[in-house]
Amino acid sequence: MFVDRLLARKSQKSMARRLHDEAVAQGRQLTLYMQMGAPDTVEGRFEILTLHVILLIDRLKGDVRQAAALSQALFDVYVSDLDGALREMSVGDLAVGKRMKKLGEAFYGRARAYDAAFQALPDLAMLRDVVARTILDGMACADPQPLAIYIARRREGLAACETASLLEGRAGWPAP
Repeated sequence: MFVDRLLARKSQKSMARRLHDEAVAQGRQLTLYMQMGAPDTVEGRFEILTLHVILLIDRLKGDVRQAAALSQALFDVYVSDLDGALREMSVGDLAVGKRMKKLGEAFYGRARAYDAAFQALPDLAMLRDVVARTILDGMACADPQPLAIYIARRREGLAACETASLLEGRAGWPAP
């Protein structure tokens, strides 16, 4: 029984790693930066990665019990990778905890904002506002519409994705 639970957790972590890696790859699509206006900066890439992780967690929400565990494992991988990235950027050990706390607060704030915007779909107004405040960081000349449409379509695509596929670590992100 203990061994079964241990193996299940290891498998969930492995599947979460695969989903996270897919989210990272999706977030590296040049179209997001060159055509849709996401800033190609450390902050912009954080926002895009966070968005894709939130989309996955949103899809897993309310699904089968294994999906809830996978959602938590995905969040754990995301946090672990952020911690590693900060250390690679030479953030000192004493400062990592403070930075991680801020990043965690940013994640939860964005998750709440995106959730509210998702509830308002198909109306894109709230989603455009969230994109303008977060991804585009208030850049006056940037148009949030292309990214809002992208997000709504990715959410629809994930809704059509079979839970079994997600539990195997495959989201099947379409090209932007």
